[in-house]
Amino acid sequence: MKRRQIEPEVDSDRAERSLCEALLSLRSVEEMRAFLDDLCTPAERESMRDRWSVVPHLLAGEPYWQIHDSTAVSITTIGRVARCLDQGAGGYALAARRTMRPRPARVAR
Repeated sequence: MKRRQIEPEVDSDRAERSLCEALLSLRSVEEMRAFLDDLCTPAERESMRDRWSVVPHLLAGEPYWQIHDSTAVSITTIGRVARCLDQGAGGYALAARRTMRPRPARVAR
């Protein structure tokens, strides 16, 4: 977490709620892309894409090495997402239920 020399006027909970409300106000993929273009650096967007791209693989029970081979996402990131799916706040699972079709489990060769 970044440290600041001065205290912001708006507390972080209120600022986060405002950000969540802004995200919820967007009505299309195009609007969300425009918002993310303005909000995030290219590296931040790539990190979010990487994390989200491994979710369906993890939910299908694929091994980490197989997920890495098909997505090029690091094993460390895959493990972090898996930990969030297992012990996190439930956000990944909720979004996956609402947006993804179930993937059939792949057989290792």
